[in-house]
Amino acid sequence: MKLSIIIPVYNEEKHIEKVVEDVLKTPVKFEKEIIIVDDGSRDKTRQILKKYGSRKGFKIVLQSKNSGKGAAIRAGIKEVSGDIVLIQDADFEYSTLDYPKIIEPFLTKKAKVVYGSRFLGEVSGMNWKNLLANKILTSFVNLLYGANITDEATAYKAFRAQVIKNISLTCKRFEFCPEVTAKVLKKGIKIYEVPIIYHGRTTKQGKKINWKDGFVALWTLIKYRFKN
Repeated sequence: MKLSIIIPVYNEEKHIEKVVEDVLKTPVKFEKEIIIVDDGSRDKTRQILKKYGSRKGFKIVLQSKNSGKGAAIRAGIKEVSGDIVLIQDADFEYSTLDYPKIIEPFLTKKAKVVYGSRFLGEVSGMNWKNLLANKILTSFVNLLYGANITDEATAYKAFRAQVIKNISLTCKRFEFCPEVTAKVLKKGIKIYEVPIIYHGRTTKQGKKINWKDGFVALWTLIKYRFKN
């Protein structure tokens, strides 16, 4: 079995090498494929990524311009050759030590989709506005789609490759999360959740999502309830 890890990157020169190092060290026993998609970085990220281009198990995708996290993930999905696909942010809000917990339901419960839930695990550094937005979005998912999940907006989402490849995505920015959640649930696919550790970072530390993205996410959930 092969695990394809998609890492969307934008201006992460301070973190990307350590993130890759952590991904390589994570205690997952089967083969890894690391797909790094640079979304038009303006710092030294692209220069750093050059050293991975010739390494076995790596695929480097360079977007011609900054189009957003969702666009980067879609580009990464096209490169997947593994059996399971996991999304990994290029920062330290999430711990790669949680990989085994995320992968386990695929092996023991025949899961098709697994989310790492921050609210079933440990959360620190999340301000009250982000906490409230997360709770509201998750409540709307459960109300609109008859689901029973605890963390819609988690970045740790994993899919069987054939599932994510067969979902038609149009997202460009952070609406990847609500769009993929809505379309997975509309297909009648159960989302398994496992507890994870989360340490939030601030805008000054490089966090890019903002309050406008929350409204876009809410509209995305409503839109795809009535549209395919």
